[in-house]
Amino acid sequence: MEFEDYKIILYRQDDGSCVAGIPSIPSCYALMDTREAALAELVQVFKMIAETYRERGIPLPADTTEIVNA
Repeated sequence: MEFEDYKIILYRQDDGSCVAGIPSIPSCYALMDTREAALAELVQVFKMIAETYRERGIPLPADTTEIVNA
């Protein structure tokens, strides 16, 4: 699976910072000052996690995120 295959959750913290995350992949999130920075950092985090999975011979988890109310 590739980055584009996953749903991303984006939300703003009380302090104004933004969190972007892929709920289907444990620990795949980024906390940055802006929405754009969080999304850009999330791409890098995803690449690191995907490389670790590849090295271990484990497939990335399927995207099981369901959007109920957006």
